[in-house]
Formats: sequence, C-alpha cells, structure tokens
Amino acid sequence: MERKPIGNSAFAPPPVRTIGIGEKLPPPRRPPSNEGSESESGEEEETAKNGRLTDLLPDSSHSSRRPPLPGKPAFAHARVHVTAHSGVIAVAGSFVVVAHHHIKVFDLNRSESPLHNIDLKDAGFDWRGKDPRVTCMEFRPADVGAEADRGRFVWLGTKDGTIWELDAQTGGVTTLRFGAHSAPVTHLFRHSRSMASLDEHGKVLVFAPASEPDAGGCATMLAHGTPRVMRIADKQNFAKILGGLLWTSGGPGSAGAHTNGTASARGPVVRVCDVMAQTTTSGVKSLLPLENVGAVTSGAVLQSHPDKVYLGHEGGFITVWDLKTEDGTPACVEVVKVSASDVLCLEGVGDRLWAGGRKGMISAFDVEHRPWVVTNNWMAHSGLPVQKLFVDPYSIEKCGQLSVISVGRDETARFWDGLLGVDWIDNELLQREPSFSSFRPLNVLLVSWNVDAAKPDALTGCVENTNFLDSVLGSVDSPDIIAFGFQELIDLESRKMAAKTVLLGGKKKAADGSISEKVSRSYKMWHDRLILAVRLAMPPDCPYTVVHAENLVGLFTCIFIKSSERKGLNDVSITTVKRGIGGMYGNKGGIVARLVIDDSSICFINCHLAAGQHHVRARNADVAAVLEEKEVFPRSGCNGDYIAYVGGGDGSMVLDHEIVFLNGDLNYRIEQRRDAAISAISAGQFEHLLTHDQLLKEMRFNRGFRLRSFVEAPITFAPTYKYDRRSGEYDSSEKRRVPAWCDRILYRARDPARVASLHYRRYEANVSDHRPVSAGFRVTVKAVDAAARARARVDVERLWGEQQRVLLENTHLFFVAQEAV
Repeated sequence: MERKPIGNSAFAPPPVRTIGIGEKLPPPRRPPSNEGSESESGEEEETAKNGRLTDLLPDSSHSSRRPPLPGKPAFAHARVHVTAHSGVIAVAGSFVVVAHHHIKVFDLNRSESPLHNIDLKDAGFDWRGKDPRVTCMEFRPADVGAEADRGRFVWLGTKDGTIWELDAQTGGVTTLRFGAHSAPVTHLFRHSRSMASLDEHGKVLVFAPASEPDAGGCATMLAHGTPRVMRIADKQNFAKILGGLLWTSGGPGSAGAHTNGTASARGPVVRVCDVMAQTTTSGVKSLLPLENVGAVTSGAVLQSHPDKVYLGHEGGFITVWDLKTEDGTPACVEVVKVSASDVLCLEGVGDRLWAGGRKGMISAFDVEHRPWVVTNNWMAHSGLPVQKLFVDPYSIEKCGQLSVISVGRDETARFWDGLLGVDWIDNELLQREPSFSSFRPLNVLLVSWNVDAAKPDALTGCVENTNFLDSVLGSVDSPDIIAFGFQELIDLESRKMAAKTVLLGGKKKAADGSISEKVSRSYKMWHDRLILAVRLAMPPDCPYTVVHAENLVGLFTCIFIKSSERKGLNDVSITTVKRGIGGMYGNKGGIVARLVIDDSSICFINCHLAAGQHHVRARNADVAAVLEEKEVFPRSGCNGDYIAYVGGGDGSMVLDHEIVFLNGDLNYRIEQRRDAAISAISAGQFEHLLTHDQLLKEMRFNRGFRLRSFVEAPITFAPTYKYDRRSGEYDSSEKRRVPAWCDRILYRARDPARVASLHYRRYEANVSDHRPVSAGFRVTVKAVDAAARARARVDVERLWGEQQRVLLENTHLFFVAQEAV
C-alpha cells in the first residue's frame, strides 16, 4: 500500500541560492534576531577561534543602572508629553517645542506649563488638507553676531508640504512657505548656516542664506531664498546628516536593493550623498553593510571617533562605517551585535554611544574595548519602546549642561545628563573610600548539596555520613556567616509530593523566621537538624541565629549568623524566583537572600537549573532570570545614597549587591564520552576534563552569559554527579550518565580583593546521587563614616565642576566642527 504524503503538497519548495563557478560564497546567515544571548555560545566559540569577536554581545556585567539625571531640577523632573507615533519634538536649551495637531512651547526654566499653545486648525492658515499636522521640526541657525537668535526660531514641516517658522519666545509665526513640497515633509536638517528639508517622495530642498550682506541672512532664507533642489529615493525610513553627509535607508525591501544579486544577502542598502555641496547632481552612493542585518533605524557620530559613523539596525546590530577611505566613499568596517532585540534609536554623546531599545532601556556603550562594554543601562520609559534619542547642542551655551533627550512610547520626553556626571562622582568617591571607611574581615561558609530527597536521619552507615555536618562546619575557623543551600529535599519525580509542595507554596513563617508547621515535613527535619548541628559544632559561648530560612519545591536555604553580628545587620530579606513550567512553579529556580552588614551588602543565591546533558541554553536562561529579576527585593529603606549597594542600584535587584554568592545544582555537564570521562577521573586528570566543562566554556566564550562576571575557585576534586546511592561508583543504571561537576559555588564582588577563597572542596557523604561541596571565604566589609564621606563628596563635586567645564568646552568644539551649531 502506497503511503500518502503528510501535509499539503501544494507548498512551494524551500528557496535556494545559486552560486556560479568562481563566485564568492555569500556570508553565513545569522540566527533569528529574537534569540537571546544564551544561544550564542557555540557561535562565539567558533568566532573566537577565528579571532573575530565583533558580533558578540557587549559586556554589561558592571554597568550602572542609575538614571543619569541632569543636575538642574527643572530638567531632571521634566516630563513633557509627546503624542505617540506621530508626535514630534525639538529642543534648544530650555525651550521645548512639541507638535502634532497642536503646537506647545515650553520654557523649562520658567514653568512646566506651556508658554504657547497653538491649534493648527485655528491658526488662520489655508491648509490644503482637512487634517493639518506637523510632521517634523528643527531649530534653524542664526547669523554671526545675532547670538540672541540662536535656538530661538524653529522650522516646522507639515503633512501638506508647507514649511513655516515659529518664534519660540513669542509664539508668533514669522514666515510661512506654502507648497514648499508637494508631499508630506518627513525630515528637517540643520547644517552650518543652511537648512534642508526632505519629503516622502525623495525631494530635497536646501536653503542657504544669500551671500549679499544686506539680504537678511538666515532670517530670510525660508521666505525669500531660492532653495536648491535634489532628488533621492522615495520613502526613506531613516535619514540623518552624519559627518556632513546625508545618510538614508529605506530598509531591506527598498528600491534598488539588488546590486549584482548580493544585496538580498547583505542588505539593507544605505545611501549617502553630500546635499550641502554646491553641485547640480546628487552624487548618491549606494552602500552595503558587511553582513545581512536588519533595517536601519538610526545613526550617530562619536566625538571620540569623528571619522566613523554608527548605524543602528533592527535585530540588535550596529554597523560601523569608515569615512576616511581612499576614494572618499564610506565603507562598512564592522558589524556589532549589541542586543537580542532591535536598536530603535542611537546617539553619540561624548565618547559613549547611547542606544534605546524596545523594553524602555537606554544603554551607553564604550566602543574602545573589544568586545564593547556597557557602562550604563537604565530604565527610561517604563518598559515601553524608546522611539527617539537626540542630543541638544544648544544646551551647552544656554544651560551649562549637555542635554540628551529621549522620547518613549509612554508619550513622555525625558532629559538626561550626557556627561554622566553622577557616575564620575561615584567612581571618584569609590577611589577615596578608604579615607572615610573602616574595614573588618568576616569568615563565610557556604554549603551546597542536592540531597536527592534524603532525610537527615539517613546520614548513617559510614563515618563520611555520620561526620558530614561536623566536618563541613569545621572547615572554616569560626565562621561569621553559614549558608546552607540544598536542592531536591523532596522527590521531584514524585508527582504527589511535588504537587503538594506547590499547593503549599504560600506558606507563612513565624516572627522568629522559623518554618511553619504547614511546610512539608522534609524541610522541617533538615531545618531542625541544621540548627542542632550548628549548636553542637560551635562553642557554647558563641551562639548563632537563623536569619533566613526559605524553601521552594525542593530548594531549601538556611542562613546562620553569629549572634554577636546581629547588631550590625540591616535590610534583611529573602525571596524566591520560579523557573519551572514557564516561571509559574518552582521545581526549578532559586532562593535569593540578602543582608547588609555594617555598610556592605551580601546576596546569597541557592538555585537549581534546568537538567539535561544538552540543555545549556535553558540553564543560561534560568541564570539570567534569577540575576535580572526586577524588584526581587524591596527597595532599601536607607535615606540618601545607597552606600551599601553598587552599580547605581537600590538593593532591589541581585546585581545591586556588593558581594554575591551563588551555589546550587547548576546542572552544567561535561561534554565528553562517559568512558573517557571515567578514565580521566581515575587518572586524576581533572584539568583535562575541565576544558570540556559546559559552565567554564560558557564563562569563557559566551559574552552574553550572565555568570561571566562571577569567579569560581579552582576545582581540585572529582565530579560530584552522578553516583549510585550509598556507593562510590558513578551511574551504573541504563542511562549511564556522564559524570559532571553539577554542584558549584561561585561569587562576584565589586572589589575582587575583598573576597578571598579559603577552601573549595567536596565531601563523601553518599546518601544522595550528588556529593556535597563547601566553600570558605574571608570577606571584607566596610563601615562608612557619614560625616567624612560628606566632606569627601563636597570636594569631589568641586572637582567635577572643573572637569565638567572642560568637557563641555571640548564637546562644543566638536559640534562646531560637525557644523551642528
């Protein structure tokens, strides 16, 4: 009997690429842009071998998430409404002009309310359409000697092709040019003493002041000047003057996007022309990036690299173009993957490249390093896309600051300090920290064990079992903090037990932190056994107190602290992050605890990541979810500066903490055949096996891996998984799993010198299929003299004032060289 084909045979066959003999192979297709950084480790390893790392995600492990608010309160608190999608904005110093069907003019130095409010329908103009709307705006230049006119007069392009000029001070219309374009005006540009307009049909008008001294200069070029006309391709989604040239792009599907049959593989087409040149031809040049990237969304020039142009693309790419080529034609020299989602807007600010994304975040990149480094990454627009990002060159002379403005889908325009002065002050204070702080050491002991549902009364049968808790508690001399992190306290393969624990997930604790009777008996048995073990192992005159106890479907964390240290304890908090079944249940996830001792914050993470030999991406995603969970803790209750936290954080996120410890069954495996792994273990060749360890490979090759900034002490013990229970033999079941170092303890510190490893070892308790591990650390915590720090801050702010003046002067000179003012 003939088998019928499955599915609809009417579908066309998949597309193919035909390559002629002798033709160059096209570049490899990139993975879809919606894949996260966790999918890039294999690609990164390959590119690392080839010495090419430019397509890897920038390092964001030490970025500051504090919003860089301007020093002037009027700008820091400003929330100017801009209509989503079709609203436009122009800024010059304290003047803000917002337009759509209405035009509103604000002077932030005077009031948050608009000075002028103009309704286009009531303006008295004879509009060609029934729905007049402003589609673009830009402040025009002023003549030499007319300093009062700088940043005062704004040109507005409209949907019906009219261009008119508005006096932002008086709110009066000074010039009106009907029918300048026959189509909607999409862009207005200021360059030197000229203005250029572009409509959606590709018509460019260049307005320049007349050369005669008595012709009126810039003030009359709209009303009486004869603009020079040029033509470019129509419907350009992106257009901006960069490096003196007009850069445009219509996206991957734009007309003329096939040059020798290669554009479809490398697009989008980027067109460049010198619209300010006094020529009769446009001289448009069509360019292609090195690789296939998404449509162009934005562009920028950096003060530190004025001979480069940076273009932002959909798909999270930035292309870098060299302006200094032999034939004068810009050439793409680099393609950098900066995000897992689209780069929606881009702006060069000093030596930082600012980019806005779909989730409301603005990132600032230091492009000097390879890979690029994310120095700042903050929430700007409440989780909604950042639609526009631009710098105001007039803000230097008019406000004494460098203003960067962002507009989001939340219909709000925000102002930011382009010099990132808060970061400069914080970094300088960090360098001076020893002058206003005292330091003392603490001993910290961490224990991690996947107990495979074993009860504490199972610790019998051999000395390794009976002495396990005594041995581990004696591994660090007089520990000040003891953190136990267990996994699989219940049998996760038992559906009845797992369901019961999930349903009881809303348990409550008593006031003293002890576990409620509602919680599964397994947790309480281990809780009580650990309390007894600590009491017996430690001197009677040195009692310990449980400050944290929490469980999450198999995970169990119990943290002890010396009772004598409780007086310096603050901001104690503990919570859970669920990762099982789409984040709804906690069969995988983490327990996250934090405490502040003196003025140093410490975070403890006990986690259980996705299992499976080949599920590296799932494990990476679990790690990212735990480390990047928003508002995982309540915000710190301290007033003023968050001196216990780092990276501009307030203590609500994991990486806000000065020191972070992470332990658990991370489930990263060894990529070797079982027989080869067993032979290497028998021969004590751990270093050879570690080169195949998935965790170490991710930390080495995957630039987007969230544990890349963490440190692990050298591993000198055999893999801890998977054993036959009550045996020293690795898995002899039918699955015969490859041994692995699943059980790990890592740490991260703002100052690595303040965490010293004392030991990292395993134990031979054999009641589980995992061996327990422990790590000892000597941690340095600080106590800040508030008065001394306040005096240091005053001096630092004085130094910043001097530094700011120099930076503003240099930035102004850059804008003059770029003919932006």
